[in-house]
Amino acid sequence: MVEFSMANAEVFIDEDDEEPGEEIESAPPLNVGEEMEINSNGLKKKLLKHGHGWETPEFGDQVTVHYVGILLDGTKSVSTREKDEPVTFKLGQEKVVAGLDCGIITMRKGETALFTLPSETGFGSTDSDAVSSNTVVQFEVELVSWIRVVDVCKDGGIIKKIMEKGELVGPPGDLDEVLVQYVVRLLDGVTVAKTPEHGVEFYVKDGHLCEALPKAIKTMRKGEKVNLIIQPQYAFVEGAKGSENGVPSIPPSSILSIDLELVSFKPVINVTGDLGVLKKILKEGEGTLTANEGAAVTIRYTAKLEDGTLLEKKGFDGEDALKFITDEEQVIAGLDQSVTTMKKGEHAIVTVKPDYGFGNTEVKRDLAMVPPCSTIIFEVEMLEFTKEKDPGEMNKHERIQVAQRKKEEGNLLFKNGKYQRAVKKYEKAVDCINEDEPFEDDDQRVVKSLRVSCWLNGAACCLKRNDFQEAIKQCSKVLEVESCNVKALYRRAQAFMETADLHLAELDIKKALEIDPQNREVKLIQKTLIQHQAESNKRDAKLYKTMFARLSNENSSAAKRLKIEDIEGKNEENAGEINMR
Repeated sequence: MVEFSMANAEVFIDEDDEEPGEEIESAPPLNVGEEMEINSNGLKKKLLKHGHGWETPEFGDQVTVHYVGILLDGTKSVSTREKDEPVTFKLGQEKVVAGLDCGIITMRKGETALFTLPSETGFGSTDSDAVSSNTVVQFEVELVSWIRVVDVCKDGGIIKKIMEKGELVGPPGDLDEVLVQYVVRLLDGVTVAKTPEHGVEFYVKDGHLCEALPKAIKTMRKGEKVNLIIQPQYAFVEGAKGSENGVPSIPPSSILSIDLELVSFKPVINVTGDLGVLKKILKEGEGTLTANEGAAVTIRYTAKLEDGTLLEKKGFDGEDALKFITDEEQVIAGLDQSVTTMKKGEHAIVTVKPDYGFGNTEVKRDLAMVPPCSTIIFEVEMLEFTKEKDPGEMNKHERIQVAQRKKEEGNLLFKNGKYQRAVKKYEKAVDCINEDEPFEDDDQRVVKSLRVSCWLNGAACCLKRNDFQEAIKQCSKVLEVESCNVKALYRRAQAFMETADLHLAELDIKKALEIDPQNREVKLIQKTLIQHQAESNKRDAKLYKTMFARLSNENSSAAKRLKIEDIEGKNEENAGEINMR
């Protein structure tokens, strides 16, 4: 009889986690009593008893199974049921018999199946006490349970065993605030650190306890419970680490075992993309819709300085909530942009840095002064909002009216020097009257005029903001539909001059003057272009002169070296003749 020692059942975290090269093809579920071949090596599976759920283990997971090895003549070669002791081992290391792991990864918890292993797998060409070489063997396997095992850093430094699965929420990111509970033990079972009963809260990016903890947490879901085996490089490697609650200190270079639960976490959104405005969600809102730019919103909030000084509050103690239109500069930019990401009923903490708040000026609010360069902390609740109507929800007449209104709003912003916001208004206007849906002839003329006007005004904004590439793009759109538009040629020439594309600027100016020879603005920019070209020519001439001088010096030096070498050669010849004499 072939013996299988319990050593085979251990999980070896130091071994390479190599997976078999063959990919197991997915197959339709079997009915009890059905048999089918499940891989190209001839491994067959016959279902004897259905399992529970739908998940199956993967290579690297720690499985616990009962199995009985049976020869084709019915002789039992090996069995775990004799002592009623299932074995536990890591899938992918072929701890039981070669080829059987490929069958186990198709099983569900509680499932029993009969696997037929071809002679070239199984016991292979090696004789054993009970099995001759190249013998077809069957294994009746019951998958009692399994633990998902994850190599967090892919180097064996942090091995995570999932003891209890969490909800379909997560995993948390670097900015999120997590609440965890843990117990830290040495491998001999001595407890060296633990959280209070209510757990400990921290931001993932700030880290906690040891390097391994945030790395593992970023792979977990809310409510998930795991056991971590942590090698010294991810634990405490420099000196002993003292622990709280009166437990022993952690010796240097220790391998740690941590039982960890991700109790909950609060998502933190980087609203502006540059960490200038962060939104921490305290309570999720309803549904999936959020307020958008141009939405009418109603919120209640409190605003404080970082030291806790209350600045103002709206919507509490009988006071009216705040109502405003987003993207209209009716509140500070940080609060405005955060609100457009909120759902109805959502409750959040919004941290606004000075660049998105009141800047470097001192400002009086309802209850206190805001010092220069202050960070403001808002606690905001979205009570309700009405989204701005989407162009797809409007008829053609409404779309033209909205486009005209957006253009006028953009013009007003332009006059007030708010170029970036003006560009957004022009873009929205064009979105309302895009070319996807045709308009009637009379409307088509109005629509074309609106588009051209918005593109030209958008280009003017971009020139003011020194966004020359975008200005070129906007003007090019105009010239695609009106090739003789002098304003577009003029503004594109301006942008080309700023990007040092003087030849392209010259072409646009020439064409503009062909269309309108007396255009004063184009003539002025032509003079400026001539000056730029002259300066460019001077720079080029100076550059070429320097290059030629350098080449001339190099050639002169090379000639001198050759002359010196020639003289030295002749001197050596003469010295040789004298010596010969």
